[in-house]
Amino acid sequence: MTRIIAGAAGSLALAVPDAGTRPTSDRVRESLFGALESADLVDGARTLDLYAGSGALGLEAVSRGAASADLVEKAPRAASVVERNARSVGRAVPGAAIRVHRATVDAFLRATSSVFDLVFVDPPYDLDDAALHETLALLAERLSPDAVVVIERATRSGEPSLPATLAHERAKKYGDTTLWWVRPA
Repeated sequence: MTRIIAGAAGSLALAVPDAGTRPTSDRVRESLFGALESADLVDGARTLDLYAGSGALGLEAVSRGAASADLVEKAPRAASVVERNARSVGRAVPGAAIRVHRATVDAFLRATSSVFDLVFVDPPYDLDDAALHETLALLAERLSPDAVVVIERATRSGEPSLPATLAHERAKKYGDTTLWWVRPA
């Protein structure tokens, strides 16, 4: 079962799409958000969750005090699940700005004029490095100067290739998953 771990919506169960997604485990989310909160990166953040799946990462951020979350998911069934989860978290966190976008990640990034402080990028493991690089180049234009981007990939995929506008900060392995922390260069 996937759930919101802490904050205003803590313990709230989240629906998960029945196929085509790979939800971030509670253990990885708990560790990630512990690190983000200790660096004071969540409270008041404008959050973006790309390849949202269930929306767990962006919704966890809202539960813990992020000002907003934009959740981007193109798969129709997954987007319906994200919308349902967003409504549930929205009821638990009144006043939070939660928006679900049924679009490809690249189309959303080309169309939005919003700027983000905290971004989660959890693409399908089969997304190739060139496609991820292109997405990150589009994303770099939408980041605040002190933004943090967390990229979740299979450990076997290796370090993601970044555009010159982004720089690796650190990486943390959790079994077959690695979280890459990236900032504007």
